[in-house]
Amino acid sequence: MNVIGIVGWKNSGKTTLACAVIRELSSRGFTVNSIKHAHHMVDVDQPGTDSYKHRDAGAREVILAGGQRFAIMHELRGDKEPTLDALLDRLGPCDWVVVEGFKTHSHPKIEVHRRESPGTPLFKEDASIVAVAADYAADFQGPVLDVNDVPAIADFILNREKSSTTAPGAKEL
Repeated sequence: MNVIGIVGWKNSGKTTLACAVIRELSSRGFTVNSIKHAHHMVDVDQPGTDSYKHRDAGAREVILAGGQRFAIMHELRGDKEPTLDALLDRLGPCDWVVVEGFKTHSHPKIEVHRRESPGTPLFKEDASIVAVAADYAADFQGPVLDVNDVPAIADFILNREKSSTTAPGAKEL
């Protein structure tokens, strides 16, 4: 599977760009999965539901399945947060994985950076950033893409994958 990350500071537009890239790649016929990292306590299940009661009773994993989708909730129960690689291993087959967050991991990433962004650009410290999506002419030593031109960003992602010289079997972007 091919992996591309979307990183940036809080409120920079990471989710907006990640969703737009997912939508664009999907519209071009690619199967796309995603992984979203959250720094805060996250719970997709609500107290009182049957699946919540199963987890609360001590189940390590609960699958909630219906006619339209299923979700797997995995309780860490004191274990360490899984690595991005471990999460990628759990995904089903796909052409692309769009990862939002995991900015300290070494996968290829596009940084969303806006003129008003509060922090120093991440690309100044992170060699795994392969492009910057910005609303200004960032001083990145690689491609600077218009954050609002999603088709061009998707073209960059796909063209970079085609020209990748990764080892056989390693299809990461």
